[in-house]
Amino acid sequence: MIDEKRKKEAQSNFSRYLQEGLLKKEHNDLAMNKYIENADISLKTANELMQSQLKPYLWVIVTSYYSMFYMANAVLLSYGYKTQDKIAHKVTSDALIFLILDKLRKELLEGYEAIQRDTLEIASTKAESVIESYSLELDKRSRFQYNMLEQTKEAKAQTSLKLASEFVFELKKLLKGK
Repeated sequence: MIDEKRKKEAQSNFSRYLQEGLLKKEHNDLAMNKYIENADISLKTANELMQSQLKPYLWVIVTSYYSMFYMANAVLLSYGYKTQDKIAHKVTSDALIFLILDKLRKELLEGYEAIQRDTLEIASTKAESVIESYSLELDKRSRFQYNMLEQTKEAKAQTSLKLASEFVFELKKLLKGK
């Protein structure tokens, strides 16, 4: 779960990123559509890699993560924010937590309207889980890409692919709601 300390850190970082030009106010439909296209292609590529006889699990994890990264940036652009090149992955992570978490929670609540009192807790948990999955995959990609040998397990690759698919699906619903 994303704790309050992490949420406050993301909020503080978000403000600093704007001041330092690491995140800019910008509307760019062309870039947003390109991010969506890249997210879809990355997810399809991860699925195809998962089926490969070569068992390239590192690349399943990397391309799954990048589908999330691209989709996250498409959603950020839809809200008028564009990450810049420097520390883009960290900026994206903090911006997701600060800007998108509550919006995703609301979207999930609307989708679960028919469910009784548990809806708020379920939606809140799911929204946090979806946003948190980005940070987890960023960390996993870094560990696997830079710190591990070929000990990558198929199960971790499948988990990455599943998380990326869910992340892209949920964030696309946010774009449709705009």
